[in-house]
Amino acid sequence: MTSSSLPTTLTTLSYADIQSIVAQDFAIMDKQVFGSLNSKVQLVMSVSQHVIDAGGKRMRPLITLLCSRLCADMQSKPAMHLAAITEMLHTATLVHDDVIDESGLRRGKPTANATWDNATAVLVGDYLIARAFNLLVGFDSLPLLKLFSDGTCDIAEGEVLQLQHQHNPNATEDDYLRIIDGKTSRLFMMATQGVAILHDKPELMEAFAQFGQHFGNAFQIIDDVLDYSGDSAVMGKNLGDDLAEGKPTLPTIKALEILKQQNSEHYNTLRIAVQTGKTEDVHFVINLVQQSGALEYCRQRALQETAMAQAALDALPIDNNNCYLQGLWQLTELASSRLL
Repeated sequence: MTSSSLPTTLTTLSYADIQSIVAQDFAIMDKQVFGSLNSKVQLVMSVSQHVIDAGGKRMRPLITLLCSRLCADMQSKPAMHLAAITEMLHTATLVHDDVIDESGLRRGKPTANATWDNATAVLVGDYLIARAFNLLVGFDSLPLLKLFSDGTCDIAEGEVLQLQHQHNPNATEDDYLRIIDGKTSRLFMMATQGVAILHDKPELMEAFAQFGQHFGNAFQIIDDVLDYSGDSAVMGKNLGDDLAEGKPTLPTIKALEILKQQNSEHYNTLRIAVQTGKTEDVHFVINLVQQSGALEYCRQRALQETAMAQAALDALPIDNNNCYLQGLWQLTELASSRLL
């Protein structure tokens, strides 16, 4: 940056406040997420509308729009289009995740697989990915197409790696980081680096990539901590769902490591719960993870990743007073504030 680093004492803005920084761009992009679909099959459109309408905060496209304004402070139709494509890909991964996890609800609303069936959900998820690449071809940019094709492969590999380690009590922190780098962080990286390609700003590629990766890592670690300490009503799922699904998350990986080092009599209790996804007393197992010290370790790891994401923003040759830069910074602070 051209001056001192952004202060960490800034009052954390709400998500709506950050979104308002690029309000007009965001509104146009949001309409494009569904508007870019053109299937002649009515079922494809109905299911797509269902999952897109049930979508979340559109954080990945918001990051794309903020990064685009950093590159050039003007409305960019290509950037808005790319942001919509990024959200389309994200939506497809959620549809597939719900099938794999046999989820009936997402954010309190029925999933596509619960509303229709698994086969319909999988095929519509496939369509969303195919349509996203169909739209990417329209940019006539081989570097952009390569970024997204490589990234989508990484996302799929991350999901398969997570499946490979399902119910594996021997999964390590390195295994976990490889999983989340693919299934979560890669799309954040695509959302940022794609903008640098669009605006022909190769000098920003590395900083954008570092921001996307570390923000994504922090975001996922925080999500996994909240599975053991969050508010079920806010999260839209029950505490301990990740454990029941056998997902190798950092809280259980670290708790197993700590309990084993302590020769704890409860080590086997947690190990069996991870292996089977079943326990006679889920609250006891959740409390075991909470009391082990694993969550505090995970919180510190999330804050480390947040600090690295902020360091990547510091490395950008952009003045601290830039409102779009501050918006990205505030997103990192907002994510971390979920730990409080």
